[in-house]
Amino acid sequence: MPTASLVLTGARLLTCDGPPGAPLGLLDRAAVVCTAGRITWLGPETALPASGADLPGGERLDAGGRLVSPGLVDCHTHLVFAGDRASEFALRARGASYQEIAASGGGIAATLGPTRAAASEELVALTAARAGRAVAAGTTTLEAKTGYDLTVAGELRLLEVIAAAGARTPARLVPTLLAHVVPPEHRGSAAARAGYVDALCGELIPVAADRRLATSVDVYCDEGAFTLDETSRILSAARTHGLARRAHVGQFADLGGAELLADLGALSADHLERISDAGIAALARAGVVAVMLPTACVQLRLAPPPVERLRAAGVPFAVATDLNPGTSLCETLAIPMWLAATHYGLTVEETWLGVTRNAARALGRTDVGALRPGALADLVVWETDDAADIPYRIGANLVHTVFVNGRRAA
Repeated sequence: MPTASLVLTGARLLTCDGPPGAPLGLLDRAAVVCTAGRITWLGPETALPASGADLPGGERLDAGGRLVSPGLVDCHTHLVFAGDRASEFALRARGASYQEIAASGGGIAATLGPTRAAASEELVALTAARAGRAVAAGTTTLEAKTGYDLTVAGELRLLEVIAAAGARTPARLVPTLLAHVVPPEHRGSAAARAGYVDALCGELIPVAADRRLATSVDVYCDEGAFTLDETSRILSAARTHGLARRAHVGQFADLGGAELLADLGALSADHLERISDAGIAALARAGVVAVMLPTACVQLRLAPPPVERLRAAGVPFAVATDLNPGTSLCETLAIPMWLAATHYGLTVEETWLGVTRNAARALGRTDVGALRPGALADLVVWETDDAADIPYRIGANLVHTVFVNGRRAA
């Protein structure tokens, strides 16, 4: 075995790589060996290879019986923005709906001005700071969407911001190009709206793909956002240019987005408060991950997704923060995990897989979200030996130590 850079012993491993009957893959009194940023061995501590003692310049940590999990994966965030919308929170607390706030100039449109006006350096600093706070709470991989500029040049700038922020934080940022809404300047006529979709398909997506600035394209397909036909055009362009597909669907209205995502071989369908039985069957058939976003759902006072019907159909669940300035200013996964296991009715096992293995699947990643040889060496040591404690202790940060690529990050 090559010289190790990290040897972790005395662990209660939560590998999230177990069989169907025991998917969390718990292993007591275990050890992990990491070399060159990847896991090279794990198993019972008594079977630790002798070469695991060879650590020139590396680190050895005795977990003392603590729970050790994969680094958490947040597969749905709007990480890049400037400004805040605290005033909208106050309006919502008085009973205003999302649609009412948007119609009065709030919502996504209210974040366009501050984000467009912010210098790139400011956006990089804001994005890296948010990612750093997520790492301190155990999240090591975060999807990062654009969507708060809504011009071709501006959205490309936001993708560049994500790349620059990724170099300033130990977090692994996974860039997504988001077709969020049609910008106000293109809503005056059907021709103007169609011209914007043309620009997305013919300019923005090809350039983002050619410059490798994004790994996927997301579309907000819902009431007040993009229509089903527009979503089909945009995601078909993404497929043509080799980018993965995903979409916000069924948050307020079921437009048939789940069926479209299944037909296009998408990675995930996100929100899903409103979805038909046909949509559920389509997701199950195509193996599309259902991304649950309970913090936004609760803040908007929506009924939760039909978890029991999704489960019965065999649709895999992921759980994410939906970090955004308007409806879920949540940078860490502890609260979404608690809500997933209470308000949504996911089991503790489903909740954990939702922020590890299934969240990685929603990003098209096989190198994170599970502890196994060959995976990236992202590990979290928790101040507990019980996996249920993380969603049970409401919003508590039980992190003891975080490793990213085998290096201590928090």
